[in-house]
Amino acid sequence: MATFSAQATDLMQAWQAAREHDPDAAIALAARQAGETRRAQAAALWRPTVVLNATIGAMNADTAMTGARFSAPGLAQSDGVNFATSVHGGTSTRWGVSARQPLINGDKQAQRRQLLLGADAADLEWQAAQQELMLHTAQRYFDVVLAERKLDLQRRQQVAVDKALVEARDRFAAGDKPVTDTHEASARARALQAQVLASESELQLAREQLSDATGLPLAALQLAPSLDAAAPAVLPPLDQWLERAGRDNLLLRLQLANAESAGQEVARRSARASVTLDLVAEAGRDRLSGSGDFGGASNTSSQQMIGLQLTVPLSTGGMRSARQDEALRLQDKANAEVERARQQVRQQTRAAWLGLQTGQARLDALSESLIASRARLDATQLGRQVGDRTTLDLLNAQNDASSADLALVRARADVLLNRLRLSALAGELDKARLQEVNASLAR
Repeated sequence: MATFSAQATDLMQAWQAAREHDPDAAIALAARQAGETRRAQAAALWRPTVVLNATIGAMNADTAMTGARFSAPGLAQSDGVNFATSVHGGTSTRWGVSARQPLINGDKQAQRRQLLLGADAADLEWQAAQQELMLHTAQRYFDVVLAERKLDLQRRQQVAVDKALVEARDRFAAGDKPVTDTHEASARARALQAQVLASESELQLAREQLSDATGLPLAALQLAPSLDAAAPAVLPPLDQWLERAGRDNLLLRLQLANAESAGQEVARRSARASVTLDLVAEAGRDRLSGSGDFGGASNTSSQQMIGLQLTVPLSTGGMRSARQDEALRLQDKANAEVERARQQVRQQTRAAWLGLQTGQARLDALSESLIASRARLDATQLGRQVGDRTTLDLLNAQNDASSADLALVRARADVLLNRLRLSALAGELDKARLQEVNASLAR
């Protein structure tokens, strides 16, 4: 059984490095942080808005009034009085402050819900990205482990074949064996040489992919996990997994959030949502000063108002109803996508569960196959020594034993990956689940 060396990189270390290096993880984190700001936006929709306006400039103003009534203390009342004012090139100043508090606003209510759903969706996308990162890191990690094991087995087999080739040549030279044994051993040695070269390239590629994903240099990727004892976990019934996946699967929850957001868009486009009632307050002051036809003049006016403002759109030329029809069709699309996602989650959950259920039986069968292959190899080696087996029989037995060993290791890796996939489908893949798999590698 392999053990961890002091410099070994385990699965948890590879994942932690990938979290800091993987660009998809950085993208998901930035999107989540951006999504969180939507909660503040949603709260701000129902807070009062205050606006200050101020202007200054040059202005001409001429006014004329006829038929006015004029009265003043100490003077008799006069009717039919005419008034005129004139300012040319005067200075105009104006300022105003207005505050508005929405009281009834269906559009803002739906928009607020959409913003909150958007924040939830960003968080779900981040969680899904974290799960995907765990799965990808584990897959790349096991790719390296399997490539190393495959190359190690082939090199061991290469040593055994080279030994058989030397023996075949010696026994042929001694007249004890036919030349066919030499040819068979030589052909197998050349074939193994080609396989080793291909496996070396495969291992190099797998190591580079893991290095790219984690940011760790190739020299630091000294993996030493044991896949010789992947203990099976108790597997709950399929119905329980289907229920958990249907309730907690992150991608399904994301589709449900999108569908609810589409429903809120329909509400925003309804006639009822277009009616608004606001509490408004305004204060302002206008002043114009300068000189005109009648000499120097100035005019100042102030306004203050507080009250309710009701807005009822009477006609939009068909735009509102057209947008509502569009929103309804998009809602149908979103609901259909939810059903599609639900079907996919059920299918994927069932496949992962079956993979785990049959995985242990497959491991048992492959373990027995490996034991039988090794026993056959021992018997063939003994038989060849006494002349009951040929060199070809020995080469075939060696190849079968190596193939059985690699198949068992690959099956154990598949079981561990299926365990992670099933947890991800149920929305339960987290650091603790990954640690469980990592701990099983160290047994």
